[in-house]
Amino acid sequence: MKKERMMSVHMDREIETLKKNLLSLCAAVEAKLWQAIKSLNKHDANLAREIVNSDMEIDQMEVNLEEECLKILALHQPVAIDLRFIITALKINNDLERIGDLAVNIAERSEYLASHPVPKVQFDFQRMAEITQAMLRNSLDALVNMDCKLAREVCTTDDEVDQMNREMYAIVKQGVRDFPDHIEELIHMLSISRHLERIADHATNIAEDVIYMVHGEIVRHHTETYPDK
Repeated sequence: MKKERMMSVHMDREIETLKKNLLSLCAAVEAKLWQAIKSLNKHDANLAREIVNSDMEIDQMEVNLEEECLKILALHQPVAIDLRFIITALKINNDLERIGDLAVNIAERSEYLASHPVPKVQFDFQRMAEITQAMLRNSLDALVNMDCKLAREVCTTDDEVDQMNREMYAIVKQGVRDFPDHIEELIHMLSISRHLERIADHATNIAEDVIYMVHGEIVRHHTETYPDK
């Protein structure tokens, strides 16, 4: 009995450490996305290059977090809410790593566009970036506060970003006709739109995982039944 209590105390400590490390990864990924958007808005090639060169930092954090999760599963065989948290942490860890990669991709496109003439097309990148950043921030806030209502709001916002990405595709199609000398720049702009749309998808995944962690309910593919509380 004493041994079981000791094992439980050890698991609680390791889960608390895991939570802190997950939040550190959240903060690092959110900061990287913010910097990537800043490099795009400011046409800052130097900042974009810094982001690209720092890619390994988040990759290593992701690997370390996965190892922590697997260690807890192997040593303590958690159940109920603890098991759901570990499973959720593994899934969110993967989404965060992908968001970090997409932020780097945006920075790479930003670096190119900073040194090339960009055709004037009617698309509000700033608005799309703001919505995507808000989705990520809210999904992480929902995780910290176990807030399913906020998580649901993130999920319902995803359609707006999808629509903006479709609009960008149409704009680039027309831009290829109007600016045939700037096709490469237009492709880079379309790629940024696509990367933002994918980041919004990953933020939605995180929000859905928060709902799973709190309720034990898998809500993918039937968004109309997201629990509110």
